[in-house]
Amino acid sequence: MTAVAHRVVPVAAVLAVLLALVLTTAPAPAAGTPGVERAQRRLAGLGCSPGPADGRLGQRTRSAVLRFQSRTGLSQGGRLTPATRSHLYAAGAPRCDRRPVPAGSGAGRRIVISQRQNWVWLVGPKGGVVAQGGIVDNPAVLVRGHWATGSYCGRTARIRRNTTTSGQVWLENFVRFAPCGIGFHRIPTYRSSGAQMHPDWLLGTNLARSHGCIRLSRAMSRRVWDFTTARTPVRVV
Repeated sequence: MTAVAHRVVPVAAVLAVLLALVLTTAPAPAAGTPGVERAQRRLAGLGCSPGPADGRLGQRTRSAVLRFQSRTGLSQGGRLTPATRSHLYAAGAPRCDRRPVPAGSGAGRRIVISQRQNWVWLVGPKGGVVAQGGIVDNPAVLVRGHWATGSYCGRTARIRRNTTTSGQVWLENFVRFAPCGIGFHRIPTYRSSGAQMHPDWLLGTNLARSHGCIRLSRAMSRRVWDFTTARTPVRVV
């Protein structure tokens, strides 16, 4: 009877073969497309903040498309539709980060909020724009109308470092302007880590909703804080 020799294969070699099989059969990451990359470069040049020009229509690039769509009065779907591309590559395409104050928003020194554009303007006494930027709000809570910064419902008008009733997050540079708990403040930051609840690039889009307040970038929240040392009219349009 002939003996059959059995060769023992090292475990490491088996694992190496299995890993190679996984790497060769796993789907590769979706490649970017030249059309999206071109749009990203154009959006960046117009101050729309699309993120890296990698040819992929991810959420950050979608946020830039939304800012451009809101700026030009297009339907805000975050997609590079034919109408969006036509406006984007037009010779006179407007910048996302500089917008005219909406007509019919009053006169004199004031703050103007556009819920359609997800945008805010600080307007000086002679009508010049002191600062402007994207916001996150919630139109289901904050309604259009005329308001003013100050105390409501017996609550303090300005709190440098406010917090929620749960105490889990900070609301920095909180300036109250509508009843009862609605105010301007920086994007909430978690007390446990200091991290923001969401990134700045969601500002100026409809991809997020606040609980009713106006969320701002850290820099813009400071501008609002400094602008509202005296009672200031707020127009929500």
